[in-house]
Amino acid sequence: MHLKLPAMATGVADTTAGFPPDWQERWRVAHQRIDHAGYGDTIARNYRRAGPHIAERVGPAAAIRLGGSVSAASIRAGRRAAGLLIDAALHLTEAVSDPSQFMSWLDMVDEIAKRGPESLAPFLENLARLLDALGFPGLLAFVRMGLGVSRQDKARRLAFFSLESGEARRLLDHHARADVLGALTPRLKPYFGALWGFCPPITEPPADAPEIMRRRSGFGGGGIRLPPSYAGFPRDDQEQLYRATLAHIGAHHRATRARFPAVGLRPLQIAIVSLIEDARAELLAMREMPGLSDLWSRFHVARPEGAPVAISLMARLSRALLDPAYEDPHGWVAKGRTLFDEAVSSDAHDQQLSRRIGGLLGNDIGQMRLQFDAKTYVVQPAYRDDNLAIWDFGDQSEPPTEIEAMAEGARIEQRSAPDGRKEEGEGEEKQSGRLRDAGADEGTFAARYPEYDHVTGQFRPDWCTVREWPPKVAPPAAVNTLRESRSDLVERISKLIRASRVSRQERVRRQPEGEFLDMDAAISAMVAWRAGEVPDARIHGRYERRSRDISVLALIDASHSTSDPVRETGTSVLATEKLATAFLARAMSELGDPFAIAAFCSDTREDVRYVRIKDFERPFDDLALGRLAGLESALSTRLGAIIRHAGQDLKARRSYRRLLLVVTDGEPSDMDVDDLHYLVEDARAAVQELNREGIDIFCVALDSGAESYANRIFGQRSSIQISSIEKLPEVLLAIYLRLAS
Repeated sequence: MHLKLPAMATGVADTTAGFPPDWQERWRVAHQRIDHAGYGDTIARNYRRAGPHIAERVGPAAAIRLGGSVSAASIRAGRRAAGLLIDAALHLTEAVSDPSQFMSWLDMVDEIAKRGPESLAPFLENLARLLDALGFPGLLAFVRMGLGVSRQDKARRLAFFSLESGEARRLLDHHARADVLGALTPRLKPYFGALWGFCPPITEPPADAPEIMRRRSGFGGGGIRLPPSYAGFPRDDQEQLYRATLAHIGAHHRATRARFPAVGLRPLQIAIVSLIEDARAELLAMREMPGLSDLWSRFHVARPEGAPVAISLMARLSRALLDPAYEDPHGWVAKGRTLFDEAVSSDAHDQQLSRRIGGLLGNDIGQMRLQFDAKTYVVQPAYRDDNLAIWDFGDQSEPPTEIEAMAEGARIEQRSAPDGRKEEGEGEEKQSGRLRDAGADEGTFAARYPEYDHVTGQFRPDWCTVREWPPKVAPPAAVNTLRESRSDLVERISKLIRASRVSRQERVRRQPEGEFLDMDAAISAMVAWRAGEVPDARIHGRYERRSRDISVLALIDASHSTSDPVRETGTSVLATEKLATAFLARAMSELGDPFAIAAFCSDTREDVRYVRIKDFERPFDDLALGRLAGLESALSTRLGAIIRHAGQDLKARRSYRRLLLVVTDGEPSDMDVDDLHYLVEDARAAVQELNREGIDIFCVALDSGAESYANRIFGQRSSIQISSIEKLPEVLLAIYLRLAS
């Protein structure tokens, strides 16, 4: 954030210029309090200079109120944070549209200083970027979310407000995106084709891609991967960044003819060789198309100042190799430029010059003892790709951890598009793409879903990861129990379902009485009467539901709390769920109605588990019974993400009615959530989302003695508690009556 204090005199008398006469004494008291508080001359002077400007822009009360926040920031977060606060306040006066927003922002600052003082300085440093991406309402939600997700974890909170955590960056991407890439893609594809003469598919990284991959572009397998947006860049720059990126990737396609072997190289050497190769490819492209120089150079903002750390020097060298007018006094940068100029003047098409120069410069960095962290390194400037496609990592069975971190993005599974092209992450793959096959004890990535934060009133984008876990199969004895027990109850359920009529209404004609006049029958009757015949009196019609057209997905709670006993029977909740589901499944299977069964539990938001017992297309056979019988109680209940995931299956059905039947003990909870209302409100939001999609949701809450949240989540009309499976037919009757109404 580049800020500048207003130019004005520093005398005390002059600082009252922006205040009305009746406010000048209060202002004098306010800044004298800062003067004598011992926070330092710089803070006192800057506050005196900023006050009149703030008073003029958002009112004298705001300027005086700022003094209280400066004191709180100095005491709790330190002088640096207090100094940043004054600069940020000046910036905000230009950004807010309503003076009340300025006061709300000071409330935010006070709250951060109180609950997370270590995070105040990075928050203030990133204020301009956050405001640009989120707007003022979004900024308020961002602060509440940051304080909410890290109540006891300082490191996590600091990473969030420093915009270094995936949570914060996803939130920024979500707001900044506004489908930026989607809106620009129709223009970007022809642009690439005009430059380089071919049109590869362009797509976003998969949702489960590592963060480092989602922040930079990449290519390989015949396609190009672009980030959903460039967080932190103004919207006006986004299209130019995408164009610069595509021009750069096209330059690699033209100039980098073979991949460099990575075996034996350290991550720093790989990064610097990549940097030199970027410069060589761009040099050849600019010889052919000189206008590309202006497109790329605007994003090289490195300057010959600041601490000479490895990443900073690399950014300066990148600029030096592109911009002949750039001057940098550092010896390493000068050496790199000299080596590069000598090599390309001899033969710029020699790809190995990048390997030679990169190796030499990498050794120099090592001798200077400069730190380089491959896990956090992001290629600069922003338009350059991650360079993973120009490296051959071979078949190293156990590559070094740093190399693994850099190479993660290159291992995205690729599938053939319908036209035979190799593509990355389109359509279905957006949800199913993964870095590598998951092991049996990890589950398989299925999708990410947002989660509703009732405190901020906002959705946390891509917050929960749903993984599909393979079901366990129970021994034959347990299967026989579910297959053979209580045939009388299954028969009652079958009769009830058979008698139900859940379908579109049909017109039934030629009735003696009814809801409408059957015109064809009436005309026939009149013709018969005029012909002297006895007319047929059945000239009415009515509407009837004559069949069933419904798809049912039964979702079983298999969390640890379902091991508790049901009060009346003493049988565990999970055992009762299995029996109830088995009876319903046997009845529907006999009638041929489409249905599916799944179970769920969760282990924090990163591992929400979905277990498919039976899909719609598969029969309810011994394998499905074995999977149902093999369910075990474990872990927690993150209901909202699971409802959203099950809803995806039901959305694909073309039935007249689609029913999600949730069987649970009705108490959402998880290890990483200590707000008792958070998961309840998220599940309630998920139910409302599916209702808006035309999907009915009904909850059967098995009474385990625990407090039930079923009514709050599903609504009083869509939930019912039962204490034994004997009441299951009664529940189904209520459901089908409601669906038929």
